Amino acid sequence: MAVPDLEKVSAVRRPVAGEVQVHDRRIYVVSGPDAARPDLREAFAGQDAGLCGAAVPGAVLLYTGLYSGDVPLVVEVHDGAPALDEDWEDVVEASFRPASDRTRLVRWDGGASWDLGLIRTDYRVRWCARGMDDAVELPAGTTGKLPVDGYLLQFWPAPPAPARVVRQTSDTAEDMHGYARATPRTPAQQAEAARRTRELFARAAEERAERAAEARRLHYEEWEWGGRLPSERLRDASGSNVLGLLRFDSELVHALDVAGPGVQRAVALLAARRACETAGLTGLPWVAHALAELAEGRPLPPPFDDGTRMREALRADPRVPDTSVRGATPPERPPYVPLPSKDTGHTHVEVVHMAVPAHTPGLISQPHFALPAVLAAADPAPLVAAIDAVWHALNTFGEHCPRFLGEIRSACAERAGKSFAALLRVRTTPPRPADVTAIVPQLAPLARTATRLHPRPGSPSPRDSSVGGPLLWPADEPWPHCDGPHEWDGVNVPVTPEGERRRRLRRAAEANGTPPDAPDGKAAGRTGADPRWPDGPVQRGGQEPTPDGPTARSPCCPWPSCT
Repeated sequence: MAVPDLEKVSAVRRPVAGEVQVHDRRIYVVSGPDAARPDLREAFAGQDAGLCGAAVPGAVLLYTGLYSGDVPLVVEVHDGAPALDEDWEDVVEASFRPASDRTRLVRWDGGASWDLGLIRTDYRVRWCARGMDDAVELPAGTTGKLPVDGYLLQFWPAPPAPARVVRQTSDTAEDMHGYARATPRTPAQQAEAARRTRELFARAAEERAERAAEARRLHYEEWEWGGRLPSERLRDASGSNVLGLLRFDSELVHALDVAGPGVQRAVALLAARRACETAGLTGLPWVAHALAELAEGRPLPPPFDDGTRMREALRADPRVPDTSVRGATPPERPPYVPLPSKDTGHTHVEVVHMAVPAHTPGLISQPHFALPAVLAAADPAPLVAAIDAVWHALNTFGEHCPRFLGEIRSACAERAGKSFAALLRVRTTPPRPADVTAIVPQLAPLARTATRLHPRPGSPSPRDSSVGGPLLWPADEPWPHCDGPHEWDGVNVPVTPEGERRRRLRRAAEANGTPPDAPDGKAAGRTGADPRWPDGPVQRGGQEPTPDGPTARSPCCPWPSCT
């Protein structure tokens, strides 16, 4: 029999490939300081499968059909479970964990060995054989004769599992399976199995605890960074004021991160300039010169080349205005709610607030916050320069910082384009305080994807179209309407749009205490059936069908572009 075709298997390490001498139908895989080779009874005791005896920790006895001589043998080490070739007649699997950093394939007498290069982790072992019954009939000492049986030994990382018969064809394999099943474990093996079971459960508990701790860490970090995990660039910028800026505008922080060096430099320059403007420093020649050099990408001139000299120049210059503003206060944010406990499925609510002042901020000197923005804008790292310059400028604006942050957002969106603007508009739903489907599994089949809206106040103009604002309808598209009959259900009071507007006028007038008359001279509070109940489609442009034809434009659509 020929050696298995090694070219059929790819992306695998083969520490052994060729003919290996066996004796007494066995060869061993051993590890550990003493590298003991178990006897037949020890190796198969308590297993449901023969041929591959792994009952002794740190050792495997591999059973062959040939009693003594050379057999073709290939050893493979895989990263995952390999496919099973249909050519193999008998296949068994068992679990194995090396007892040391050196695991070897060892000949029956220990005279020859091959290092397998296995690490100390749990492996699954697969022993594949063919031609075993024919090899059993051969006399001992068949070295040099045509091989009759052949073998493949495979390893791959896998959690411990009982030994099992994957495929059984030969009578030799059947006999060995029966031998293994009839061989009970010795007391020492039972104690060792119990010890390994305890180790397995302890290791699994440690891994679960590590995964849970990592999940809790990421959950808190995601909350801390405004609903999304930071990039490595932001993590590397931890020495900057990034955590402080996060408290004011986390979306801006993440958008600056992906904006690129060009936009980051432009933001840093803009922040430094706006900080000096609002502090009244741009009229000072030495400050204006520094801003000009910064804009040209040149090193900052004296006294900005030294922080102490810069502060001394600020103190000594009588032209520095004495401007102050109340300090900036970050907006409130929802408290942190930890992940639920995996043991109970319940959440222990632990409120964690950001470190914000508990009192009303006092007055701060704007010039003393503005000049550090200039220094920050010159930082060699563009992202750090942008973050720190915006941070110092934000504090320079103090209680008016929302206006400044709005300017930065607009300038960034204009310079970086739609992609940056989209990043600033993105709204992220905070992490769920509890996994409802884990607590109530019956709800899992009912789960659906939902879209959560994050409305923000705005000031729409007549040219804007948005939910909650004026609606502009394209003049070249038909207005949606219903062609079906408009029948009164006999229960709800039928009203026209005009009647609904009168009802709202009545409620508003009652709230103000000055009920007006309706434009047609009728009471503003008129209710009941309206003789103009429509019996046709709703017209476009705010028009309503009447006995005399469509009315003029409705007051709810005042814009000239709405036709």
